[in-house]
Amino acid sequence: MVSTILALQRATHITLSRLGHDLADLALTPSEINVLANLADGADRTVTSLGQAVGSRPTTLTGVLDRLERRALITRSPHPTDRRAVLISLTAAGHETATRVRATVEEIERHALAGLPPESVRAAVAVLEALAR
Repeated sequence: MVSTILALQRATHITLSRLGHDLADLALTPSEINVLANLADGADRTVTSLGQAVGSRPTTLTGVLDRLERRALITRSPHPTDRRAVLISLTAAGHETATRVRATVEEIERHALAGLPPESVRAAVAVLEALAR
């Protein structure tokens, strides 16, 4: 039997390689791609909620956010109702970049999952969510 974790590692390696190739002109790290793909819907996020979405602790996420902010792709602002929280927002350039990143992620996924029955995809997502807990 194939190890689920080893299969996940292989798929991650191949997927990150493809993303890196397809988005090479943007010079983004895999962590930056992950953040931008999660922000592509345009909704502001707190650092905590963004960290949960991308699978990183807020302290780990800080360096990624610093780089994206230096490139003028995101801004940080105080949360209007929670003075301990910081909101992460896309700039206009960030929205354009995030939209391209998200479209590339979706294209890779569409190509990889073509022909699989929807119930298989749902089961795979359930397995990945269980591993992420």
